[in-house]
Amino acid sequence: MQGDTRAYGALMERYQDFVFTIVYRMVKVREEAEEVSQDTFIKAFESLSTFRGDSKFSSWLYSIAYRKALDRIRKNSKYQTSELIEEITESNFESIENALQYLQEEERKKIIQESILKLPEAEAAIITLYYFEEQSIKEIASITELSEDNIKIKLYRSRKKLFTLLKHFVLPEITNSNGKAI
Repeated sequence: MQGDTRAYGALMERYQDFVFTIVYRMVKVREEAEEVSQDTFIKAFESLSTFRGDSKFSSWLYSIAYRKALDRIRKNSKYQTSELIEEITESNFESIENALQYLQEEERKKIIQESILKLPEAEAAIITLYYFEEQSIKEIASITELSEDNIKIKLYRSRKKLFTLLKHFVLPEITNSNGKAI
């Protein structure tokens, strides 16, 4: 159980900013967003055994945050009928889904960029030129004044190092059929 608590704490730390952002955009009051975010993590921890692994952990967590925020909105909306809230929920669901997808993509980009910064400068430059600037091997060789074969070798080694750096971000998301992290 202690290991589970630590692993859960690490996941919470990783996702707390994104959960807060989603909730804050919905409830629009900072203090309430903080409370709802905390409630989200408590609910997620209590419901961890129900996580089946059909989706990524982050998607599951964001859906809890979304529902908790809706609950808070309902609680605070004394003069709104639940039918109106359901209309709002249905009409905005697609835009919230898009927002969640955008946040996940931004999170991935940030993690990749931070990992690239941990590579030696020359390797970081080659990865950046190849993947982000879409330069060919030949163009990178020209820029760096290294041979094309040397660029290919450095690119291969850099990808392996980058994978090693990214592995601890990716592996918690990979689950087996029982929904437990591998």
